[in-house]
Amino acid sequence: MRLFFDENLSHRLVALLSDLYPGSTHVRYVDLVGASDEVLWEYARRNDLVLVSKDTDFYQRSMLRGAPPKVICVQVGNLSTGSIARLLRERYEIVKEFSLDKESACLVLRGTPGTWT
Repeated sequence: MRLFFDENLSHRLVALLSDLYPGSTHVRYVDLVGASDEVLWEYARRNDLVLVSKDTDFYQRSMLRGAPPKVICVQVGNLSTGSIARLLRERYEIVKEFSLDKESACLVLRGTPGTWT
């Protein structure tokens, strides 16, 4: 599975997670910084990417429209990029299951290191 990071998450996540999520990208790398949510949604859908964001608008959009694209909402407050990378590493199996589940549209990841849900 390939992740597509919104601009509210660091572009450094692509390199930090490239071993687990090869082929992932960030809005910065595809010239979509500042693009509307609709443009990002369509880009993820057309390119078979799982959209990852802290923006609750994508959660709401996924509840209304369903997938594709699938959406991962990272609700962890102001954690460092390293902590967000650790979350996505520690939850790899959950993310993998989510990406394969044809019924699921959105996965919400919450918590702080050591208490992820």
